[in-house]
Amino acid sequence: MKENFRLLIALQDLDIMIKEMKNKSNARELKDMGFKLSGLKELESARSELANQIPPNLINRYEKIAERYKVAILPIAGSKCLGCFVELPTSFFSSTTTVKLITCENCGRLLYIP
Repeated sequence: MKENFRLLIALQDLDIMIKEMKNKSNARELKDMGFKLSGLKELESARSELANQIPPNLINRYEKIAERYKVAILPIAGSKCLGCFVELPTSFFSSTTTVKLITCENCGRLLYIP
């Protein structure tokens, strides 16, 4: 399951880069700063390959959350969700929880313990 964490985080990073490149105002700003914005097709291809490595139920769950939030999967800091900053119940930190994704009860984002 830890490999799925890494794959999901990498997928999220690709999704954010793709969205920024497709956003016209962001693209203009990045070009003005001297960034070359090429390789959108390569990013989309890499995203597709990566998505195929993630179990379908997990990718569907991620994509539903990603439609709502820019960042869908986050680490837990201390005992708080880094998406909505709500204190998580102590039951989230049992030994069985450290090897799976947790869903924040407040915002619904996917959480993991780093």
